[in-house]
Amino acid sequence: MAGLFLVQTRDPLFADGAMAGARAQFARHGFGAPSEREIPGWRVLHAPYEKGGPETFFARGEDFAAVAGTFTCDGKMGAGALEALLAMEAPDWGRIGGQFVALVHRAEVTRLFTDYFGAFQLFHDAGMRLFSTSLLSAAGALPKLSFDAQGVYEFAFNVVPIGDDTVFAELKMLGPDRIVTLGPGGATVDAVGKPLPESEAMPLAERIAAHRDRLMAIVSAHVGQFGDNVFCPLSGGLDSRLALAALRAAGCSPNIYVYGDAGSADVRIAREIAAAQGFALDVLDKEGWAAPTPDQFPEIVARNFEIYDALPNYGELFENGANAMAREARHQGGALAVSGGCGEIFRNFFFLPNRRFSAAAVARTFYARYAKGDVTHAFDESAFLRALEDKILAALGRAGDRAPLPRALVEQIYPRVRCRALFGREISIEARCGAYLMPFLDQHIVAEAMTLPLGFKNAGRFEAMLLNAIDPALARLPSAYDHDFAGPPSLGHRFGEWSTRIRPVALRQRSYALRRRMGPVADEHGGLLSPDFMGRVVDLDYPAMRRFFRTGDIADSGMMRRIANLEYLAARLGSKLAA
Repeated sequence: MAGLFLVQTRDPLFADGAMAGARAQFARHGFGAPSEREIPGWRVLHAPYEKGGPETFFARGEDFAAVAGTFTCDGKMGAGALEALLAMEAPDWGRIGGQFVALVHRAEVTRLFTDYFGAFQLFHDAGMRLFSTSLLSAAGALPKLSFDAQGVYEFAFNVVPIGDDTVFAELKMLGPDRIVTLGPGGATVDAVGKPLPESEAMPLAERIAAHRDRLMAIVSAHVGQFGDNVFCPLSGGLDSRLALAALRAAGCSPNIYVYGDAGSADVRIAREIAAAQGFALDVLDKEGWAAPTPDQFPEIVARNFEIYDALPNYGELFENGANAMAREARHQGGALAVSGGCGEIFRNFFFLPNRRFSAAAVARTFYARYAKGDVTHAFDESAFLRALEDKILAALGRAGDRAPLPRALVEQIYPRVRCRALFGREISIEARCGAYLMPFLDQHIVAEAMTLPLGFKNAGRFEAMLLNAIDPALARLPSAYDHDFAGPPSLGHRFGEWSTRIRPVALRQRSYALRRRMGPVADEHGGLLSPDFMGRVVDLDYPAMRRFFRTGDIADSGMMRRIANLEYLAARLGSKLAA
């Protein structure tokens, strides 16, 4: 993560048990020996990256700054960045970047806060007696847990819960709009505003230059720290290619890889690009990497459970171990891993036309991915959708205001809600191994992207222009869109997006259920999901999840994988989990 765990000392018995459990859980995650400190009223556990990397702890006398995640300040990383953070009276978001959790003890005042979007996950209990970057460590410290229906359904339907929710009623995540001050009497919370600009007029050449400069500043800071000790993905899409272009422009020759089988479009296109540009390409077929037997499967899943902190994105607990191997390989020797995730800040992610929309409409358009025949009476559709609407409004700083949102503000839902949840979970797991650069979720780049007129976002028009401005050679090479990125998007690409944009909200809300009527649904995340394997690791009667789902009726392998992930978690919690 690295990793952080804090517990209040007012109840010594609770604190001792929580610290002992966190030490043991950090070891199971794969951390080396963590360091421990005491501050008035609190005990702190901190672990550095598993595979090495920049310093995540800096002390001067009794004052110190500790981070979990990947942190930059003034274009520096490691000790220099932490020293600059420690000198600040309060976080200066114009100087700070990355995705992280920071603990700063300065002049006898201790503050705890997340990155700009709260992407790096920090879990806490209702009374804020404990804070943890590890879900399992937080869960282990509490005497009882119960599944929260909203969180469970969001995880099953949409991969991750959004907002501050988790799948447990007793655990929440610290939001980006709060800074916690820790004192002898406990934790107090202060609100903090984190505005983003809306679209603005600007000459195209000036706009491209501004985006290029922002992106290069972020990427160059990391290249200055890691040199060529960087791993970067490449696929047939636009986002990973833009990340690679920025690395090359910063003087980095990264290790480049692609995931997929030999016949996949991503592998085919990545090989064409590598051949044209003359660089080496590592190809990994995760599905074909290993073929464990059913007898070997329980041990693999148990290891995945600890490595993934119980709940990986997409419920990928039941894979063959290739993901964990690949992640560790990306960080060997303290290397930096790079991701093109969140690149859709440059695009019309929700495929909505250029007019006002309510938060409720966005919730129904994007998050209503369920079929009523899959769920039990525990599912209240109107309450589920209203909760999503409320979380979207809270993230936009408009709690309770149900009026239609300006179209430019709708664009902020993607980084503030979708990226925080989906990529935040990915970042929080990946960055346990080592530093992780997701440049398109850095607030400076997001802020610039929010100024784009919507027309530039459709069909990736502006993002392709930006790529072409940074690395024309990469832009000219083939893509999965049946056109290169040196010119405008093809008619087919534009028509495909337009046909989605014109569909009314009511139809889009029902599109998943309609798709299910046409036959079984699958996703690309696979796993060993046959009864021969799954019966070794979960009770196929789903005693915990049948309260929420009619599992025998669900013809969606991705959803069933996530439900099985929750069932496995329930079994591991045992009697700690309330009925």
